Amino acid sequence: MKILVAVDGSSNSLRAVKFAVNLVKDLRSKSSITLINVHDDDPLGMVKRYVGSQVVKDYLIEMSQKELKSALKILDKSQVKHSCIIELGHVPTMICNIAKAEKSDMIIMGAKGRSSVSDIVLGSVSQRVSVLAKQAVLLVK
Repeated sequence: MKILVAVDGSSNSLRAVKFAVNLVKDLRSKSSITLINVHDDDPLGMVKRYVGSQVVKDYLIEMSQKELKSALKILDKSQVKHSCIIELGHVPTMICNIAKAEKSDMIIMGAKGRSSVSDIVLGSVSQRVSVLAKQAVLLVK
């Protein structure tokens, strides 16, 4: 089983990683976990005009690496086969596209991420992924 776990650095996303590790261990099969971290660079269009697209991209990749650090520690300790993907773009769409490209059987993610205020107005990433995804989506609280 191939599992894609969306990570944004929040405590809920770390619980999702731990859940995925336990699930893989319980399955005792040739399972693997791919972590994905996505940042939407579209709202930074004005910033790109002044500092350049590459500076913004480098900054967002650096943020992704920091957000993935704790999740990678959990996976390294677990000895579960894993990989990591960093992407820029519309977060729910990118998660679903990567799940399809990686032929993931399941997407696991925290029910709430880092921005609960914008969830009220825009809807949460987890809600959008659960609607867009062709795979099973497991939300961890």
